[in-house]
Amino acid sequence: MGLFNVTHPASFLLTGVPGLESSHSWLAGPLCVMYAVALGGNTVILQAVRVEPSLHVPMYCFLSMLSFSDMAMSMSTLPTVLRTFCLNVRSIAFDACLIQMFLIHSFSMMESGILLAMSFDRYVAICNPLRYATVLTNDIITGMGFAVIARSFIILFPLPFLIKKLPFCRSNVLSHSYCLHPDVMKLACADITINSIYGFFVLVSTFGMDLLFIFLSYVLILRSVMAIASNEKRLKALNTCVSHMLAVLAFYVPMIGVSTVHRFGKHAPHYLHVLMSNVYLFVPPVLNPLIYSAKSKEIRRAIVRMFHHIKIRLSYLTSESAVYCGCRV
Repeated sequence: MGLFNVTHPASFLLTGVPGLESSHSWLAGPLCVMYAVALGGNTVILQAVRVEPSLHVPMYCFLSMLSFSDMAMSMSTLPTVLRTFCLNVRSIAFDACLIQMFLIHSFSMMESGILLAMSFDRYVAICNPLRYATVLTNDIITGMGFAVIARSFIILFPLPFLIKKLPFCRSNVLSHSYCLHPDVMKLACADITINSIYGFFVLVSTFGMDLLFIFLSYVLILRSVMAIASNEKRLKALNTCVSHMLAVLAFYVPMIGVSTVHRFGKHAPHYLHVLMSNVYLFVPPVLNPLIYSAKSKEIRRAIVRMFHHIKIRLSYLTSESAVYCGCRV
């Protein structure tokens, strides 16, 4: 118990966009639209994969995992972001901040792991197509999903405790409308070397290694594709990777940007920190369902069929209701 016998603030104060405090109510509209697109779009993807038997294949199982992680990421930030921008309620309890911090970083790491699993799926499908069904069985896919979850939990479990052992005697104002580890640890009035080193270790050993293996998988994919004689078949093989490549760029480019700004951009304008962090958390959950809906004919067809069935069902219920009311009259 003595490990955490240090001074902690009762709460932190969250920050919207510095210099635009008077415009927060106007910014709330676009934020609500982004949350609606992220939650609605990923829900539609999950439901389409669930109800469409032709989508019960490894690639779309991984897509379902990606959509779930995107929804969880959005839900992790939604309460404090909307409270800050819509209600101007900036306070968040210390322990609640640590929980939000853990969830944001955990789901972000899960998304990185899922993108790696999806790159492995594309590698097997293109480089070893005859073994695809035997390599990516349901048990293997389930095991990969559990491994991604377990890795995130185990590696990030120490973060809240590393924060709790730090004393806080300076400002309690955070730089964002949600809690991030680099942002929280900078408010401590003690040596944060251990926190910084551990955070950097987590970044390199998970996100860095995932990105490296994704890059290597695409090197092997390109080598295999270049060996195909037909240009048409080359393009067809590469086209199956476009959605995944766009999702990787949408996730890793902002993530690398925010990590670089936080660690090496101490003299950068504050609005740049806020902008990069918001892009990192808000853009991938919004773009991923749009990317896969636009690029995948199977997903588009499944969504159209799903809404068609819903329309038929609603028409049936409406007619049944009309008949029932007519009988009563």
